[in-house]
Amino acid sequence: MEYVASSFAAARDLSDCHRHARDQWLRAAQSIPLNIAEGNGKRSLKDRSRFLDIARGSALECVAIQDVLAATDGLDVERHHELKRSLHRIVSMLTRLIARSDAVAESPVEYNAGTEYEYRDAEYEYEYDQGRKPEPSRAPEDGLRGFTSGKSLVRPR
Repeated sequence: MEYVASSFAAARDLSDCHRHARDQWLRAAQSIPLNIAEGNGKRSLKDRSRFLDIARGSALECVAIQDVLAATDGLDVERHHELKRSLHRIVSMLTRLIARSDAVAESPVEYNAGTEYEYRDAEYEYEYDQGRKPEPSRAPEDGLRGFTSGKSLVRPR
């Protein structure tokens, strides 16, 4: 929020020839805390990480806009470096938060690989009548051509 307030204060001094950069800068500056807040409201780490990544992109966009304004005498050098240091800190924090969100967050679990499980009634699961013979294959009754005795034949038309 401190960076947003500082960028708004610096934007007041910009002349009309810098109005497009000023408007873009103010939108990008506001986007940083808004996306951080929205990301922190998400339950899944993937969604949270996505919004933090958008906030980081907005911070980097602010750096580029400030570079343009400094190159075109819209921002004085001292103010530019002050705001850029603030953005460097913001980008660093967001990068670490994103990296932490991307890490696997699973607590260690012991697996009882040596434990054997008993499967009851396994011998009765499948009943087979030895005296019964399997049914012979028959051609389908739906009128399909090319099937005889369960085997497929390709016939030219």
